[in-house]
Amino acid sequence: MLKGKTALVTGSTSGIGLGIARTLAGQGCAIMLNGFGDAEEIEKTRAALARETGADVAYNGADLSQPDQIENLIQNTVETFSNVDILVNNAGIQHTAPVTEFPPEIWDKIIAIMLTGTFHATRHVLPHMLSKGWGRIINTSSVHGLVASINKSAYVSAKHGIMGFTKVVALETAQSGVTCNAINPGFVHTDLVQAQIVDRANLAGTSITDAARDLLSEKQPSLEFVTVDQIGALCLFLCSDAAAQITGIPIPIDGGWTAQ
Repeated sequence: MLKGKTALVTGSTSGIGLGIARTLAGQGCAIMLNGFGDAEEIEKTRAALARETGADVAYNGADLSQPDQIENLIQNTVETFSNVDILVNNAGIQHTAPVTEFPPEIWDKIIAIMLTGTFHATRHVLPHMLSKGWGRIINTSSVHGLVASINKSAYVSAKHGIMGFTKVVALETAQSGVTCNAINPGFVHTDLVQAQIVDRANLAGTSITDAARDLLSEKQPSLEFVTVDQIGALCLFLCSDAAAQITGIPIPIDGGWTAQ
């Protein structure tokens, strides 16, 4: 389905981003990975993804809090694969604290990576997409782009900002063959979340199963985690011709969280 296309997926060395990259690569899309981590492990991940899918896979470790590195990331992707057809703005970090105790430097970093980084990546890829008359921009927002939770002021602010930015880009590209949408996951079963469940179980003296259910029961009515594969499949749909008239919208994938 995506043979001949190239996707840049930020924050894709693990978790949701890697799952999206794997799904797109499985449909023949060349992939530029991006993210932090141990260099040796990242190379193993890159090589394994290329081997498993048969896709061309490269890696660039640009720091998305640095605008010049984002520009270099886009240039490197174009030089490597000749174009950028799909941009998935997925990179993100988290920190929790009340507003009165929230470190300003961490606020600045979260906004820089998740919101300002999305702006810079998008502004640099759009000319390439517009010149070909086709493109897909998918912004990984969150249920927290639609609703709030305590102690997450920077994260919620960045994700709400992404929603507004998504709408503006969609309107500016509405007649161009480029679409821009946001996906809004609830609790996703990643290695990071699994570690949190284990900690929760240890603290409460309960089983892993009970700890997971307790976590889900606080927000997610389905009492089931969203899977990385489900998010990848949603991104794949947004890249299809069937989604050509879907633009500028949030798409919750949250087990009913935001229906409450």
